[in-house]
Amino acid sequence: MDVSSALRAELAPTGVLRAGINLSNFLLVRGRTETGDPVGVAPDMAQALAEKLGVGIRYVPFPSPGELADAAGQNIWDVGLIGAEPQRAEKIAFSAAYVEITATFMVRAGSPIQSIEDVDRAGVRIASTARAAYDLWLERNIRHAEVIRASSIDSAYEVFVSTNLDALAGLKPRLLSDVKKLPGARILDGQFASVQQAIGTGRAHQAGAAFIRAFVEEAKRSGLVARLIEKHAVQGLSVAPPA
Repeated sequence: MDVSSALRAELAPTGVLRAGINLSNFLLVRGRTETGDPVGVAPDMAQALAEKLGVGIRYVPFPSPGELADAAGQNIWDVGLIGAEPQRAEKIAFSAAYVEITATFMVRAGSPIQSIEDVDRAGVRIASTARAAYDLWLERNIRHAEVIRASSIDSAYEVFVSTNLDALAGLKPRLLSDVKKLPGARILDGQFASVQQAIGTGRAHQAGAAFIRAFVEEAKRSGLVARLIEKHAVQGLSVAPPA
């Protein structure tokens, strides 16, 4: 991929690539270095993109994907690594997904809910994490059940347990740990959504967006994404198919 000075100026106007990173996605961010930089698949993808551009990297961490998305257009980050959802795409030009994560529900012991199709019914109350990618899916698609939103993944689990809700929405890898904490609880088969993790930039950056799309496709095709998943030993993350 050719990199012109105009492209660098568009995607890295400060001379370094400012990469917005969602710290709450435990699959893509596994921790932090001693200096505070995030560690994981998403930071490594941003680093690889910066190298392809021929510039340095500066991570801009956010505690949640919603806050990262809110900062679009505010000259805080140049690229953002979050789930590509229609609500966010109003302000962010996304690549195709580089990884996918299954989202499903957990129910408590003795629950009459047997399938994902049973969840969206009158009287059912679902705990969810506000503005997570799967929560945005629930916002668009749940018609009869009530969604109770918490500020974080941990607090969504706590609300589910403490207020006796009927289902907990979440990423399957996290639910696999949550289900062990609640005797008799079970995870429903299948998925209600596949969260598409992508790289986005401001919608005005047309050349930059095209460059990022090509970079992501090459990263999948070359095996880079698969190598990063293996490097960080992430369970429950899969390489997205070609666009």
